[in-house]
Amino acid sequence: MSNSANTSGKPLQLLSVSAGAAFIIGIVIGIGIFRTPSLVASGVSSETLFIAAWLLGGLIMLVGALCYAELGSAHPDAGGEYHFLRRAFGKQIGVLFVWARGTVIQTGAIAAVAFVYADYASNIVPLGAYSSAIHAVIGVAALTALNLVGTPLGARAQVILTTLTIVALITVIVAGFSTAGATHPPVQAGSQWGTFGLAMVFVLLTYGGWNEVAYLSGELKDVRRNMVRTLLLGTAAVVVLYVLANLAYLNVFGLEGLRKSQTVGADLMRVVVGDWSAVVFSLIVCVCALSTLNATIFTGARAYYALGRDVPAVGKLGIWEERGDKPTNALLLQAAIALALVAFGSTTRDGFESMVAYTAPVFWFFLFLIALSVFVFRNRGIDLPYRLPLYPLPPILFGAAALWMIYSSIAYAGIGSIVGVVVLLAGLPLVLFARGSGTSTEAAE
Repeated sequence: MSNSANTSGKPLQLLSVSAGAAFIIGIVIGIGIFRTPSLVASGVSSETLFIAAWLLGGLIMLVGALCYAELGSAHPDAGGEYHFLRRAFGKQIGVLFVWARGTVIQTGAIAAVAFVYADYASNIVPLGAYSSAIHAVIGVAALTALNLVGTPLGARAQVILTTLTIVALITVIVAGFSTAGATHPPVQAGSQWGTFGLAMVFVLLTYGGWNEVAYLSGELKDVRRNMVRTLLLGTAAVVVLYVLANLAYLNVFGLEGLRKSQTVGADLMRVVVGDWSAVVFSLIVCVCALSTLNATIFTGARAYYALGRDVPAVGKLGIWEERGDKPTNALLLQAAIALALVAFGSTTRDGFESMVAYTAPVFWFFLFLIALSVFVFRNRGIDLPYRLPLYPLPPILFGAAALWMIYSSIAYAGIGSIVGVVVLLAGLPLVLFARGSGTSTEAAE
């Protein structure tokens, strides 16, 4: 390595407000916007509530990101939620989070993304009654095999494919507004505030990724002044793009028509341009979905590796192979769980919807703990380079939103959510093996 390399052990604060906002936009905007709008439409009773859901989702994203930014500024070299929870509540909660991430959150996300890929791939190469399940299995198996070789997609490829996703979204917006609104079927009587909560589960899934903002706090110029500016700019850009995309969908399909589309992006292109454009668009979404799927498989396996390092009872998961630079056992176990979830999803009416239901209550339970951890760290008097504004309002709002999401996903999302909670509880015996090896105070030091 060059002698001029930074060896201080601290990140350089070089990111501008615009660069930080660009990171947020690139992280958040993903393939969900090409799948979830139809599910959100099914959970609301009017077009006004449909758009309101996306605006509310942006607000929750903002207050959540503010909480993560404060936590990240306290420990800019930390490993995300695992370290926040471990430092705030002790090793047991940290281990339980890693268990949840490995068996519910990350593997459920892998299966969900696989189903998005599969739905669009079925537009190109239909494989019969179980086309989506077959394509999903092929996607998970092939990309796990790629990671086992030790050749995951590089960062540059991820940037290119993220750009492709944003270009696809802008294409949908332009195409949707380029045609005069058709006469749409009347909206049938739908759900009121009950399943509006379920609609918000899908909205917030689409806004997912904002928690990565925690890692910007250590590299942002003048973090005390610029963090809020960065968050406001990035959040506003994402909300504008998502609202415009959904207005374009409504312009072409109306709320009732939108409810019936499983591949809304491709269906819009088919209506506006023609069948050939739907195939091309499906191919673009497939490529973007495979990119997301590969990144999710790559990062997810590291959670099992961390668990194996921390808990001797599952120590084999903590083996790292120098040849290929990969955690083979972790990748294999993750693939087995993800494929089992794909099989479970294929027995339901909608595999993607079932996987979202499976992950949602567990995911939001830990986000509720994240909101509480803001109060824990404040009470410890830790010196923070960035303090979120209007404290304690943001963590209160974020915690309340998390509780609402937990309730909504369990009450309205069906059996998938119950299965996810059961799998989380199945990890409690593992927590017992982690006892006696550190307290929250020790972890915080």
